[in-house]
Amino acid sequence: MNSMSIKKGDTVIVLSGKDKGKQGTVLEAMPESRKVVVEKINVVTRHTKPRRQGEEGGLIKKEAPMYACKVMRVCPKCKKPTRPASKVGKDGKRVRVCKKCGAEI
Repeated sequence: MNSMSIKKGDTVIVLSGKDKGKQGTVLEAMPESRKVVVEKINVVTRHTKPRRQGEEGGLIKKEAPMYACKVMRVCPKCKKPTRPASKVGKDGKRVRVCKKCGAEI
């Protein structure tokens, strides 16, 4: 089973690690490896060589993937961290719902 409750564009809060307590937007979700890339979170320094003529080398800072279990979805309505519940919507499709306030995510 490779389904994750966190999708691209979701606002999440970090639960553990060096960036604990910080919030950011999910830039990329990787369900097969159960990882997410969050904007301005888990920033690592890469030492890169210039590969082509005129390309810059040196130290480059970029976001690294982190496990999805280390982040939790933040409800856009009540602004609280929550595990989304699923419910069948009006059109018959599955929708994500906040467990705290009941709003559609």
